[in-house]
Formats: sequence, structure tokens, C-alpha cells
Amino acid sequence: MDLINTFLNVDVFVDSLPQLMRGLLVTLEIGILSILVGLAGGLLLAVTRLYAPRILGILIRFYIDIFRSIPLLVLLIVVYYALPFVGIRLSAFLSAVTALSLVSAAYTAEIFRAGIEAIPRGQFEASAALGLSERHTMVDVVLPQAIRIVIPPLTNNCINVLKDTALASVVAMPDLLKQATQAQALAANPTPLIGAALIYIILLWPMVAIVTRLEQHFSKGRR
Repeated sequence: MDLINTFLNVDVFVDSLPQLMRGLLVTLEIGILSILVGLAGGLLLAVTRLYAPRILGILIRFYIDIFRSIPLLVLLIVVYYALPFVGIRLSAFLSAVTALSLVSAAYTAEIFRAGIEAIPRGQFEASAALGLSERHTMVDVVLPQAIRIVIPPLTNNCINVLKDTALASVVAMPDLLKQATQAQALAANPTPLIGAALIYIILLWPMVAIVTRLEQHFSKGRR
């Protein structure tokens, strides 16, 4: 009974729910914007790396390796606390979106690159034989097939971005985790943190199930 009253106190959860919902809204705003910027940036990086001059491809590979290696928390702290020393001052919201987008774009670029390189070489040769330009070949022939391949890993990456928004609380962003922490302090009870965890599960579990179904579907298609 003490366990329930401590970690699953219904009264505390109901009192903290409006605060948690406000935090969820901020989490969704940060997550969705970061995902969209990361997708656009990742696609641009992948295509540029594959088809741009070699020196530009090397620079993009360096970017991808760096931002896949650096811990997101460290990057977020650098963006929010260090950039003002060189005259670049971003709000907590923009700092969180910037850090998440930079990392997401690096992972997304590798996902798109793998998807594009998985397209058989004959598709490019057939497009050239039909007189299609490189741009039309990429937009009309290659990308539609590549996107079908990369949907499962891209969805996985989106899940990771949404989970990583919890780090925005480090820069005082009132996201779901930050609101839950404040509610816990006010109530002197950890139930709001358990409530935040349940909200994350309710939000992300369907996406995890979708990834599993997509992987099964596409694996059947390949067989």
C-alpha cells in the first residue's frame, strides 16, 4: 500500500496532470520541429555526399561522424551556454531544436545514404537510357524506392528524437520531464515522474508497433 501511495498516488497524479499536459505540448513542439528539420537536412546531406564533388563529400562525412559521436547533452549545453560567448544567443527552445536537429540530421543522412545505395545500379542505367536528367532520376526513380526502404529506420530515429527531448529540461525548457520534476517537488511525491513515464509510453508505444509492422511488411516484400 505504501508503494502505491508513494509512486502511484491518484490524487497527486490528477493534480499534476494539467502541468504534465503543458509539458507534453512543449515536448511535441520541440520533437516535431526537430524531426522535420532533421529529415530535410539529412536528405540534403545524403544526396550531396553521394553526388557532390569529393571535397564536399568529405566535409559532410566529417560532419556526420562528429555529430553521431558527440553526446546530445554535451551539444545542448554547448549550444545554450557556450555560443553566447561568441555572440550567438539562442532561446532555450531554439537551443533544444538546434541540438536535436543537428544530431538527427546526421543519423538521417546515413539512413538515406544507405537507402539510396541499396537501389540497384540498373535503375540508374535505365533512367539514363530513357534520357532522364540526374535530378529527375533522383526525384522520380531513386528516392521513391529509397524512401520505402528507409521508412522503418527513419521511424526509429523519430522515436529517439522524441525521447531525447527530455534533455531540454537541462536548459530550463518546460518540457514534460521538467514539468514532472517541478510537480514532484511541489507534491513531495514521485508520482508525477511515473505519470510522465506513462505519457511517454502512450505516445511512443504506437510508433514502436508501427516500426515492427513496417519491418515485417517490407521483409515479406523482399522475400
